[in-house]
Amino acid sequence: MSEKVKGPASYFPSIEKKYGRPISEWKDMIRARPDLKHMEAVAWLKEEHGLGHGHANALVADTLKGSQS
Repeated sequence: MSEKVKGPASYFPSIEKKYGRPISEWKDMIRARPDLKHMEAVAWLKEEHGLGHGHANALVADTLKGSQS
């Protein structure tokens, strides 16, 4: 039996289905805006790309977590 995905990544299948872009593309877009802090990036995804708050927050959280040293 496969282990259930937890945390921000649990949103990824619904994000891809609802917004029609792969997660890697969203993460690349977020990484291309290093000037934005977490909540600024969330607001940008909501305003410019129409994402819901939970989806935007999950993408930003997972992306920034992966980019920290």
